[in-house]
Amino acid sequence: MSLNTPKHAVEFDRVSKLFATGLLGRRRLCALDDVSLKIAEGEVFGLIGPNRAGKTTLVKILLSISRPTSGRITRLGRDWRERSTLGSVGYVHESQAFPRYLTARQLLQYYGALSLQPAAVTRRRSTELLERVGIADRSHEPIGQFSKGMLQRLSLAQALLNDPSLLVLDEPSEGMDLAARRLLHTIIEERRRLGHTAILVSHQLSDVERLCDRVAVLRGGKMAFVGPVAKLATGLSDSERKAAIAPNPQFEDALEPFYAGAGAQ
Repeated sequence: MSLNTPKHAVEFDRVSKLFATGLLGRRRLCALDDVSLKIAEGEVFGLIGPNRAGKTTLVKILLSISRPTSGRITRLGRDWRERSTLGSVGYVHESQAFPRYLTARQLLQYYGALSLQPAAVTRRRSTELLERVGIADRSHEPIGQFSKGMLQRLSLAQALLNDPSLLVLDEPSEGMDLAARRLLHTIIEERRRLGHTAILVSHQLSDVERLCDRVAVLRGGKMAFVGPVAKLATGLSDSERKAAIAPNPQFEDALEPFYAGAGAQ
């Protein structure tokens, strides 16, 4: 291997995901169709596409929340089934289901314990991160009293608690004010300078354009485009670009019964 060949933090090799649908589960819905993707260490990678294009399914498989039907996935150089690597991953979801009775500080202590981080390290990191995201003065209040924007700030602190090598951000700026979005941008750029990897799933195309080295467009479970952000405008024809980003009504209609059900995607 050439010394100039980048190592990959994430690899998807011909990954597909089928869901059972219908009354007896006899029908199959293809949420991901033969998706291949490599994300280099130290890269900030954007993942965009219309609603229900397969983005959440791809992220859940990466995080070992969902299993692929076929294909191979590696996370931080190891098979996705080796959960030990999850200790080096941070995750921000657009709608975190945090226990509302905990305070912000208690929540970080809880996640520190889950990640087997020493208690002293968790206390130190919690104080630093609560200050960093601007909610230290509210850290002893129940999370149930927090606004959406404050919850997103707390979610960012939680995701950074273990100083992750891979940071996965799923619509992280949802509900954030301008100051919080600027902080988010600063943190992502800092992670890149440290050689860490970030995956940004976002409908905020301005954020993707500003922050990401490369971008992938998913549509209907298929990879419609992968390449530098600058080439998104030039690498596709107008019709291809519109098709890649515009919703796919047929796919959305087929997926609707599943989304209305258990929500396992």
